[in-house]
Amino acid sequence: MDDKHPLSDLFKNKNAVIGIIGLGYVGLPLAIRYSEEGFKVVGFDIDKSKVDRLQHKQSYIAHISDASIAQLHNSGFESTTDFAKTASCDALIICVPTPLDRFRDPDISYIKNTLLQIKAHLRSGQIISLESTTYPGTTDEEIIPLIVEKGFIPGKDIFVVFSPEREDPGRKDFNTQTTPKVVGGHTQACLTAGIMLYNQIVHKVVPVSSTRAAEMTKLLENIHRAVNIGLVNEMKIVCDKMGLDVHEIIDAAATKPFGFVPYRPGPGLGGHCIPIDPFYLTWKAREFGVHTRFIELAGEINSHMPTYVIEKIILALNSHKKSVSGANILLLGVAYKKNVDDYRESPSLVLIDALEKLGATVQYHDPYIPAFKHQEHGIVIDAKSIELTSSALSSADCIVIATDHDQLDYLEIQKSAKLIVDCRGRIRSKHDNVVRA
Repeated sequence: MDDKHPLSDLFKNKNAVIGIIGLGYVGLPLAIRYSEEGFKVVGFDIDKSKVDRLQHKQSYIAHISDASIAQLHNSGFESTTDFAKTASCDALIICVPTPLDRFRDPDISYIKNTLLQIKAHLRSGQIISLESTTYPGTTDEEIIPLIVEKGFIPGKDIFVVFSPEREDPGRKDFNTQTTPKVVGGHTQACLTAGIMLYNQIVHKVVPVSSTRAAEMTKLLENIHRAVNIGLVNEMKIVCDKMGLDVHEIIDAAATKPFGFVPYRPGPGLGGHCIPIDPFYLTWKAREFGVHTRFIELAGEINSHMPTYVIEKIILALNSHKKSVSGANILLLGVAYKKNVDDYRESPSLVLIDALEKLGATVQYHDPYIPAFKHQEHGIVIDAKSIELTSSALSSADCIVIATDHDQLDYLEIQKSAKLIVDCRGRIRSKHDNVVRA
């Protein structure tokens, strides 16, 4: 720790008050980690229902227990919708959503609204860290002008950093503490402050040369996944045409101890990062006259996967002399990946919408999402999860494995179902009633 930095004693003595803005999948684990290390934490959110549940020591995220929230409160944690209390915080970590708008362009309105909320309460000596995924230049273009407008000097009065979130809900082998943290500062003093801020809660901090470099790092990480998932999704289609099992091929290729990383195909991309982040870079790249053809091609392939699955469902039903119109279809899983309760950008939403428009009656079962309402990108769904009984399995004309949650009994599902369209390769052995998609 830099003993000459004006904030060094605050962190060394753990007297710094940490403000977390946005108490979702990124912000809440951060609040827990700082609290575990003995820091006073104040959590901010515009969603009063979240704040109320936290105040009643209840979790709203599947992989975070009520006991963890109770322990958080016992350590002095405070949750609030009152942004005037940001003035009492020495560090403000912004973890708000950065979705796409209806034209699939970046929507940083949550960041801008957050800055407007805290603007009147900024004071000298604070650290502002943006963790929300965004395009390179956001920190410089949105936060720095606000600080200068208030009469503060970045790097002297207020320290500005960008440190991309790396949360992977449901993952067991890495967590907030063990995942290295990339940090970029607006100035060297800002970077030093950012390192002090995150050294408290993670095993390793990775400094980079600027906030723009840190912003681009996050995009590269997720675009890397999007491109490779696009590759295996295309391989899945090719293997299917050739009568090959793509999962067998991936398993075999993964035995090579170097030069290959296994990615798994599915019915499309989902979650708060992978389907969205490529658009942030392609949008920003146009400003520099660059057309990101490779990234956009992968996006086209991944975006096409729900259509491919629908085609496989139609063909599978036809083989059973059944039309998709009037068919009873049971979708297993609306979460974007297994063992989580997050359905943002889930391909299951596209599947439900498309199947209902084709005249099918669609029900779903998801042990992590008992009910949901969704209205975005022209898709409107209001549904509740049904109980996965033998009757529900046997009465469905087609069961679609869209999300392969581990707690489902796939042997029982296979035995009871008339027809299964497996989008995840969960049922590996061949069965007459199983079609891979």
